[in-house]
Amino acid sequence: MSPTLALPRNDPRQYDDLADAWWDPYGPFSMLHWIARARAQLIPPAQPGMGADAVLLDLACGAGLMAPHARDKGYTHIGIDITASALDQAREHGITTARADVLALPLKDETADVVTAGEILEHVTDLDQLIRESARVLKPGGTLIIDTIADTAIGRFLTVTVAERIPGGAPPGIHDPALFVDRQRLVDEYRRHGVHLALRGLRPSVKDAIAWRRGRCATVRMVPMRMTAVLFQGLGHKEMS
Repeated sequence: MSPTLALPRNDPRQYDDLADAWWDPYGPFSMLHWIARARAQLIPPAQPGMGADAVLLDLACGAGLMAPHARDKGYTHIGIDITASALDQAREHGITTARADVLALPLKDETADVVTAGEILEHVTDLDQLIRESARVLKPGGTLIIDTIADTAIGRFLTVTVAERIPGGAPPGIHDPALFVDRQRLVDEYRRHGVHLALRGLRPSVKDAIAWRRGRCATVRMVPMRMTAVLFQGLGHKEMS
C-alpha cells in the first residue's frame, strides 16, 4: 500500500512520502508539470530597468516545477512552501526559497511584481486569508496568476473520482474536495483587495495526452477553454495606488 493512503486527505506529509516523484515526467506529479508550464506562460517579462528588484513570488512552489519555464522572464524567483524536502529540490533549480505557511507570508507589503499561486488554493483551510496575503505582497500594477479546482460536482468527479485512478492523475488522497474553490467568491474576494481577476478553464491536449501515455512525449500542453467548472486559471492585476 502506498504510504499516502494511510494519511488523511490533504495531509501535507504526503509530499514527503512522494519526494522522489516530483521530477518524474511520468510519475504522480506529471500533471503538475503541465500546469506549471501553462502558468509560466502567463508571466509577463520583467520590465527593462527593474534588474534584481524584479520579484516573482511562487506560492506553494513545491520542488520548483515552474523554474525551467520562468527562468528567462528576468525575475528573482522566490519560492514559498511548507515542505522541506520539496524546497531542497527547488533550490537545486535556482529558486530562492523560504519555508513558510502561505497563510502568513514572511514578506513586507508590496514586495512582488508577480505572484503565482499554483495548485494551492484548493489545499488551504482559510481561502480568504490566502487571498489577503497574496494581494498584500503584490505591488500596485503587479500581476497575479492562479490555478485551482472549481467547487462543482463535475470538478469533484473528474479530479478525485476519476483522476485518482488513472496514470498521471492526482495521487490518491492528495485533495480534499471540501476545499475546492467557489469561483465567484474567489473573484469577489480578490476584488475587495484591489485585484481584478479574469478566469478561464484549462484541459490537457487530448492528442498530447495519448502520446504521453504511450511514452512518446514527456509533457502535455494545457489548452485554454471557456468552461471553468473543473480546472481553471486566473489572471489578475492589482490596482495602482
